[in-house]
Amino acid sequence: MLGNRTWDDWISEYSKSHTHSVNRFCHTLGIPMIAASVPLALASPFVPGLWKLPVSLFTVGWGFQFAGHAFEGKPPEFLKDWRFLFVGLRWWAAKMAGRA
Repeated sequence: MLGNRTWDDWISEYSKSHTHSVNRFCHTLGIPMIAASVPLALASPFVPGLWKLPVSLFTVGWGFQFAGHAFEGKPPEFLKDWRFLFVGLRWWAAKMAGRA
């Protein structure tokens, strides 16, 4: 799936289209919102009314992503290669660790 590239290679390329400070801030907020929405969505059939939270997190999280790219002036990387949908969370973790 990684196409003979390391995670570091993917994160490095991802970082190149996320250099604007507003975009980085938007992704810092949006990526964990999207990530949190997935397990909450899976749990929502078992908890009445929970569905609103994951839908909201997912929608607002993606709003942050696209708003950030408007400031960056570049389209999201996943439009070029769908595998970048799986890189964002790794990039976020690297950023939180001071490596991206």
